Amino acid sequence: MKIDLINDDCLIALTKIEENSIDLTVTSPPYDNLRTYNGNNAQWGEPVWKSIIEELYTVTKPGGVVVWVVGDATIKGSETGTSFKQALWAKECGFNLHDTMVWCKPNPMPGGSFDQYQAAHEFMFVWSKGRPKAANILREPCKQAGATGRRKGSSGVNGWKATGGVRIVRDTKRRPNFWLVSKSANGKGHPAVFPEALARDHILSWSNPDDVVLDPFMGSGTTGKMAKQLGRNFIGIELDKEYYEIAKKRIDL
Repeated sequence: MKIDLINDDCLIALTKIEENSIDLTVTSPPYDNLRTYNGNNAQWGEPVWKSIIEELYTVTKPGGVVVWVVGDATIKGSETGTSFKQALWAKECGFNLHDTMVWCKPNPMPGGSFDQYQAAHEFMFVWSKGRPKAANILREPCKQAGATGRRKGSSGVNGWKATGGVRIVRDTKRRPNFWLVSKSANGKGHPAVFPEALARDHILSWSNPDDVVLDPFMGSGTTGKMAKQLGRNFIGIELDKEYYEIAKKRIDL
């Protein structure tokens, strides 16, 4: 297993990564400057994220996947829609929009306008370079497991099977594409720590052991920590020196 942590601007560092070498990227870029990250994202904007997504397409292997976790700011009563612009730009760069997932937070940060519902989600766009070579779709128990009834339609992956014309509910079914995951309670020295469960489940879903996982906005190192625990190689890029040192400790290098 190889772990490579880089303290540099991700746009510069990405150009030094071999083309078609990354199996999976799991990352969360700055959100419309909602946080300052020690002032290091002052230049963040459309020209920057467009270039980064282009570079991610270059370094991703055919069959590789990028998980892009992002939210939008509300400015003068209107959401920016930047997340959707990024997803559409990824398609222009050549990615497939393989899945549009939602991270639901049972403990959202209070905020926003009083004439809006409390924001409690972020989008998790799953982009693929062609058909994903790894799609280990996680499953959950069926509440009605073992129940029977008259057979209708065709059997398949959606929670039931047919035996002798009888419909039998399977033990498990595919998880939905909205994941209920609490925000990290401990900031670990970073203003927006990625939940370990979120990184773990995406790594399990879209990669296999010994694959190369990348996080170009490594922050406090959650993606790297989980990649290491799951037997994946990891490349992490972080501009801020303070966050970089936190990540080194969490990944235990």
